Amino acid sequence: MKQEIEIAGTPQDFKLRPYEHHAQYYETDQMGIIHHSNYVRWMEEARMDLMDQIGLNYKQMEEMEIISPVLSVSVEYHSMVHFDDTVVLETKLVKYNGIKMELEYVMTDKETGELRTTGRSSHCFLNRSGKPISLKRSYPELDTKFFEMKEEL
Repeated sequence: MKQEIEIAGTPQDFKLRPYEHHAQYYETDQMGIIHHSNYVRWMEEARMDLMDQIGLNYKQMEEMEIISPVLSVSVEYHSMVHFDDTVVLETKLVKYNGIKMELEYVMTDKETGELRTTGRSSHCFLNRSGKPISLKRSYPELDTKFFEMKEEL
């Protein structure tokens, strides 16, 4: 079991890029628009990408026996995404206390900038046994990184 994680960069090095998703044909529904369930998947992809960019990827966290399940998800659909559209997902850490975190997502059309969807997700941190853990107490280097990310975003 790995007990340390290498954390990329310092806060002033952060130049996070938004996540982009190119809508696929198989993601459409009978009406020819992207099925509503896919937006939650895209939010997860964007969250994973954000974590990778700051050097805290999920694979490393799982090697440390830290899991981060979803507590809640909400999505508001503002305009439709169609096959072959590219959406840009801006992901922002809005709350973090060492035990839970909440993220916000804003999806816009890459070509037009039109708002497509907004969403939120909340997560907690557990050990492999399913017991809540405090990153501040158990993994202070991770806790520091989350606080830095929250301040920088």
